[in-house]
Amino acid sequence: ENVETLMASHYWAEELRLNKEYEGAKKVYEKCLVGREKVLGVDHKDTLMTVNNLGIVYKKLKDYEKALEYYERALKGKEKMLGKTHPSTLMTVMNIAIVYKNGLKDYGKAEELYQRALEGYEAQLGKDHESTKGCAFNLAICFARAGEKLKLRKIIDEYPHIMIEQPAIK
Repeated sequence: ENVETLMASHYWAEELRLNKEYEGAKKVYEKCLVGREKVLGVDHKDTLMTVNNLGIVYKKLKDYEKALEYYERALKGKEKMLGKTHPSTLMTVMNIAIVYKNGLKDYGKAEELYQRALEGYEAQLGKDHESTKGCAFNLAICFARAGEKLKLRKIIDEYPHIMIEQPAIK
């Protein structure tokens, strides 16, 4: 296998994933991952992208433990290669938080991860960046589902766009 073949495999898996063909995407990503680990190494950015995307596929298949396994691996590699506050690293933190919030219904763990991502996004990108605002929105949903009304009010005060975009969150 070579880099070009592996890239083509990754794009094929991506196309399957985007078309909601998750079982097919999983098989192609897993094969691609073996090749990328061998050719590029376990911590290469392209290998980590495949690892992260396997997390997405497992999340879509509702295999939350497997999704977390891949996301945690991607996070560890991104922290090592890019740093803890790089936007790509923070996106993986967000992906893990989504699994805890939507899949496992562990709002405390999700809140912890969203707070980490939000602090990083604010520091790296500012409060007005779409990634920061999206993270704040997800944190607000987490607070609403957990019944944390004071925390919800505080995040809405800090990010009033949440009420404009989603007035049903109260």
